[in-house]
Amino acid sequence: MALLILGITAVSNFLFFPRLKTTQPTMQPKLSILIPARNETAVIDHTIRALLGQTYRNFELILLDDQSDDGTGASATQAANGDERFRLLAGTPLPPGWLGKNWACHQLSQAATGDYLLFADADVRWAPEALAALLALAEAEKSDLLTVWPTQQTETWPERLVVPLMSFAILCYLPILPVHYTNLPAFAAANGQCLLFRREAYEKVGGHTAVHHNVIEDVALAKAIKAQKLRLRMADGNRLVSCRMYQNWPEVRAGFAKNILAGHGNNIPFLLLSTLFHWLLFLFPWLWFAATLNVWPLVLGLVGMILRAATAVFTRQRPHDALLMPLSVLLMSRIAFQSIQWQRRGTAEWKGRRLEIGD
Repeated sequence: MALLILGITAVSNFLFFPRLKTTQPTMQPKLSILIPARNETAVIDHTIRALLGQTYRNFELILLDDQSDDGTGASATQAANGDERFRLLAGTPLPPGWLGKNWACHQLSQAATGDYLLFADADVRWAPEALAALLALAEAEKSDLLTVWPTQQTETWPERLVVPLMSFAILCYLPILPVHYTNLPAFAAANGQCLLFRREAYEKVGGHTAVHHNVIEDVALAKAIKAQKLRLRMADGNRLVSCRMYQNWPEVRAGFAKNILAGHGNNIPFLLLSTLFHWLLFLFPWLWFAATLNVWPLVLGLVGMILRAATAVFTRQRPHDALLMPLSVLLMSRIAFQSIQWQRRGTAEWKGRRLEIGD
C-alpha cells in the first residue's frame, strides 16, 4: 500500500511538476542575485562568470564574502572583471541567535535594489538561459516564491547513492498539486539553492529575520509564504540550473546530517520511525526474498527500485543507480545516526562554524 501511494504521487508529479524551459519573460523586472559565500574559492569564479554571461541582462549580482579565509572575495572580484553589475560585500560578525547563512542572506537583502530577489548558493551552476527561464516561469505562474530543484550533478559513489534521494523524496512524498493550490503548511517545501522571491512577498513574511535561527530556513520561508496566502511554486531545474552539492562521503554525511533531524521536527523518535519505515520498504523485501525465494518480496523490491529509477530519469540522474537502493537506505541510516549524535551533543560543525542542533 505504501509503495502504491508513493507510485501514485510520483506519477502525478511527473505529469504536473513544472520544468524550466528556455524562454524569455515578457517583462524585464530588475533582478537582484544574492549569493552568500564562505570559503568557496574553488567554484566562485565559474559561478560569477556564468551569471554575468546570462542572456537576461537586467540584474545586479551581489556576493557577500562571509568571513572567508581562502580568498573567495578576491576570486569573485577577479572573475567579474570590472562588470558594473557586480558588487562585493564583506560580511559582518554573526549576531547572537542567528545562523551563518541566514545572517548572510539578511545582509544581502538589505543591500538589494531589485523587484525580485534571487537567493542562490555559490556552487549552483547556471546555463546561459537560466535566469530568463526562471523569470519567465515566475511571471507565468504569478509566483511570490518560486523555488527550483537544480539538476544534481554527482560523481563519487557516496554522492550518487545519497544526493538523488532528495529528488526521490520530493517526487514520491510531496504531491505538487496541493503544494501549488492549497495553503496547508504540510505541503510547503523549498530548496535554498535557488529561491526567487517577489520583493514585496519576501518583506511581507519577514524575510530571513523571521527564520534567523532555523537550520532549514528554506522550508520555513515556504511555510511563511503559505501562511500569508501567497503563491508558492516549485520547478525542476531541467539542466538549466544544476549543482554539485558535495564532493565525498564526509561532506555528504555532514551536509545531510545537519538537516535531517530538523526535517523531522527535531524529534528523534520520529526520525527513528522514518528510518525503520524505509528499511521495511526498500531493504526488508530483499532480505525476505533471499530467505524464501518467494516471488512477492521480489516484486516489492523491484517496485521500490523502479520508483527510484523513474525519479532519476525525471531529474536527469543515473537510473541504473536504483539497483543499489538498499545501500542508499543504509547510508541514510548512518546519516540519521550522525544527526542524532549531534543532537545529543547539542552542536554540529559546518564550514568552520558551530551550529546549534535541536533548538
